[in-house]
Amino acid sequence: MEAAAIAEPGGGVVERPLSETLTSGQRGLITLTVMAATLMEVLDISIVNVALPNMQGQLGATFDQIGWVATGYIISNVIILPLTGWLSDFFGRRMYLFYSVVLFTIASFGCGVSRTLAMLVLFRVLQGVGGAAFLSTAQATLVEIYPRSRQGFAQAIFGMGVVMAPTLGPTVGGFLTDRFSWPWIFFVNVPVGALVAITTLIVIPDSLHAGARRQADWIGIGLLAVGLGSLQAVLERGERDDWFQAHYIVALALASFVGLLLFGWWELRPQNKNPAVDLRVALNRNLAIGSLCGFALGFSLYGSVLLVPQFLQLVQSHTAQQTGLLLIPGGLATVMVMPIIGQLVNRVDVRMMIGLGAVILTASAFQFSSILTVNAPDSVLFLPLILRGVGIGLQFVPLSVICLGTLPGKDVAQGAGLFNLMRQLGGSFGIALLATTLDRRQKFHLERLGEHLGAANVIAQERLGGLARLLGAHGRGGPMGDRTALQILAGQTIKQAYDLSFMDAFRLLGLLSLTTVGLVFFFKRVKARGMAVAH
Repeated sequence: MEAAAIAEPGGGVVERPLSETLTSGQRGLITLTVMAATLMEVLDISIVNVALPNMQGQLGATFDQIGWVATGYIISNVIILPLTGWLSDFFGRRMYLFYSVVLFTIASFGCGVSRTLAMLVLFRVLQGVGGAAFLSTAQATLVEIYPRSRQGFAQAIFGMGVVMAPTLGPTVGGFLTDRFSWPWIFFVNVPVGALVAITTLIVIPDSLHAGARRQADWIGIGLLAVGLGSLQAVLERGERDDWFQAHYIVALALASFVGLLLFGWWELRPQNKNPAVDLRVALNRNLAIGSLCGFALGFSLYGSVLLVPQFLQLVQSHTAQQTGLLLIPGGLATVMVMPIIGQLVNRVDVRMMIGLGAVILTASAFQFSSILTVNAPDSVLFLPLILRGVGIGLQFVPLSVICLGTLPGKDVAQGAGLFNLMRQLGGSFGIALLATTLDRRQKFHLERLGEHLGAANVIAQERLGGLARLLGAHGRGGPMGDRTALQILAGQTIKQAYDLSFMDAFRLLGLLSLTTVGLVFFFKRVKARGMAVAH
C-alpha cells in the first residue's frame, strides 16, 4: 500500500501504510467516490437494453444496426480493462480515474443528444473507454485504503455495486424510458459524473507509482485491441448472424485467435521490459484459478440476468417494468449477504465459501429449470432468486480476496484488471452461448411438438375441437373460428417450445456453476488478514 510520511517526535520521518493514516471519514468519502463510479459503469452495460426499441424507432435504425449501441460499449470496455493497470501507472491512479470519469460523463451527454445512429455508437464507444477504468481502479483503491483485517468488508462493498447494477439496470432503464425518454438513461450520468470527478481530485489518494510514465507498448496495445475486440464482436454478433455461416464472423474469429496469440508472445518476451499488460502476474496460482472461477461467476451472473427476464417477457408476457420488479428480491439478497460474508472471510476458509456458493448457484439454476413453466405464478421465482443472490455473494467477496491476497502490492492493479476482465468475458460468453442454446433448442422442441399436432393425433384434435367449440359459444364459429383455434394452438405450442428451451438453458447454467466446485481444490489458502497490500 502507498506509504505516507509521518514526522516523529525525535525529528525523524517514517513511512506508514496509507490505511493507517486515513480517518474513518476520509475512508468513507473515498469509498463512496469509487463506488459511485463503479455503479455508473456497470449500470450502463445493461440499462440500454430495454430502451433499444425506442432508440430504433427514433433513429430510423434496423434491429441489427441498433444492436451496436450495446456492442460498441462492451467491445471498447473489454479492450481497455486489461490495460487499466498500465494506464494507472502511466497517469497516476487519481488522474487516470479523473480523466476517465470526465470522458465517461462527456460521452454520456453526447449519447443523450445524439440524433443519428453513428453519433450514438461513437459516444457509446467513448463511454466504454472511460468506464473501463472504474472497476479495477475502485478495487485496487479499496485494497489500499482498508487495513488487512477489513479487506473482506472492502470487497463486499465493491461486490454489492458490481452485482446489484446488472439487476437494477433493466428496471431503471425501463422506468426512465417509460416516464421520460431514452436520452435520460444517459443524462442521469451527467450530474453524478461531475460530482465524482470533483471528489476524485479532492479525496482519492494516488498510488505509489503515480507519475511513473513507462514507455507505451503500442504493439502490445494494438494486438490486444485486435484480439479482444474481434473476440467480443464474435460473441456479440455471432448468434444474430448464424455464427460461422457468416464470412465476417469467420474473419473476426481468426483475427481474434491470431491477435491474442501474438499478444501473449509479445508481452512475455524477455526483451519487453514495459509490457502493456504484465501477463506474468497470471502465473500466480490463486489469481489464475480465481480468474477461471470469476469467468464462471460472470457466466452465471449475466447468464441468469439474460434468461429470467427473457422468460418472463417471451413466455409469460410480462412488461419490462414488471420483470425488473420481480428481479429485485434476488439483488437484495446479495446486498444483505455480502457484508456478512465480508466479516466471515476473516474467520472461515474462503475456499469453503467459494465452493458453497457454487453449490448454491447450481441448485438455483436447476430449480429454475424445473419451475419455469408457462403458467407458473410469479411467487415460485422467489426462492431460486434468493438462492442465486446468496450464491453470488458467497463467491464474489472470497474470490476477490483469494485472487488479490497473494499478490505483491505493485501487482494488485494488474491483477484486478485481469480478474475483472475474465468476469466480463465470462458474461459475454454466457450471453452468447445461452442465446444460441435458446434458439437451437427452441427450434428442436418446436419440431418435436409439431410432430404431435397432426390430424392423426387424437389428443391434439380434441384440443383443437374444444377451442373451436369455445370460440363458437362466443359467436366466432365456422371456418373463421377453426382458423382462430388453430392459431391459438400454434401460439401455445411455440410458448411450450420456448419453455422447454429455457429449461435446457438453465440446466447448462447449472452444470457450469458446478465446475467451480472442482476448481476450489487448486487454490492456495489465504486469509483476508494476510492479504498482500502495496508497500
